Amino acid sequence: MDHAAGGMNERTFIHRARRDGGQAAVAGIGSTAFSENLDVSGTDLAFEAIEAAVADAGLGLADIDGVVMYSIDTSTAPDMLAANLGADIGLWAELPHGGTSSCATIATAAMAVESGMADVVLCFRAMTAADFGPTARHNPQWIAARQAGLREFVRPYGWGQLAQTYALQCQRHMHDFGTTEEQLGRAVQAMRAHAATNPNALRSSMTMTEYASSPYVAAPLREDDCFVFPSAGACAVIVTTKERARTLRRPPALIAAALGATARRSVPFWELWPLRDGPITEYASRTLAPRLYERAEIGPTDVDVAEIYDCYSYTMLAQLEDYGFCGKGEGGPFIEDIGIQVGQGLPVNTHGGHLGEAYIHGFNHIVEGVRQIRGTSTAQVADAEVALVTGGAPGPTSALVLTKDR
Repeated sequence: MDHAAGGMNERTFIHRARRDGGQAAVAGIGSTAFSENLDVSGTDLAFEAIEAAVADAGLGLADIDGVVMYSIDTSTAPDMLAANLGADIGLWAELPHGGTSSCATIATAAMAVESGMADVVLCFRAMTAADFGPTARHNPQWIAARQAGLREFVRPYGWGQLAQTYALQCQRHMHDFGTTEEQLGRAVQAMRAHAATNPNALRSSMTMTEYASSPYVAAPLREDDCFVFPSAGACAVIVTTKERARTLRRPPALIAAALGATARRSVPFWELWPLRDGPITEYASRTLAPRLYERAEIGPTDVDVAEIYDCYSYTMLAQLEDYGFCGKGEGGPFIEDIGIQVGQGLPVNTHGGHLGEAYIHGFNHIVEGVRQIRGTSTAQVADAEVALVTGGAPGPTSALVLTKDR
């Protein structure tokens, strides 16, 4: 399988699972209840999810000696974490971007435990509506917009929403490949069907009639094509060595591979992806995918369940193509004919994803991937042994492969 034809010329940063038994594993997961509360504290949510993940692993807060998180305000600072957890944190990393870095946190944690820099690494993400406001110091809508000139040269002409960026990509995909709005609706319907089985999801099932009546945000994307907003909640993951994970409370989910990529043939800010030098209907994931599979020693046909970043219905459709589950331009027919619900060709976002469960910047996808490997999902795929989890698109992105311990 060769996805390099897109010619993206990526720079990659890789964690590769060692074959000598030293690979890392996810030993604990935790989530808060998700809500649409506009006033909730991101810090409070973070600690609630962290405590749940530590308890799930059968560890204590003092066992944490490493922290990896996103560079968004609500996730809270390492010094506050150390003080409130009562832990001696010797390693901390704050990754850039938003949902694109979700799986990169796991890659960083895996490298830390395999190198001996830390024994028990906490990865987490807290999310509130405040992340999308002008006071969020790291929010790319504000900082990078200034750095890339969007404020002066794009915003005055009405290009100010994330949905507009993805709508332009989706329109091009429709023009080039004949993708239809009904196929987008089928994708949303599948996510909402999975959400209906999940008591923590903020949305439930949806008919195609209801989808067709949803108003446009930026055509062809409707309100139902967009992530659940507002969303408030937090998720956390505990990463340690495979050997230690085997001695803890839950069966480990092995980190077979994790990888991140940035696209060089592009404008200096991902929001301008429709203006990049290269195809706008594919992402950095197109070049990332074969490298990820090579390092995990699998192919797309080995994947039992995929938790694909779906801030918009189109991004999930495009990544089906990028990760090799179908050919370029075949994402719509794949959703329509092969199917992405449990019991169909490739179960996708079995928790409901961002379109049905909540928008936690991809971290709820990681937690669901672990649940699938454990066999504890509310929409469980029978005998799931290989789970693909992907981060945000289009620019910088990351992904990981989780496998059952055999």
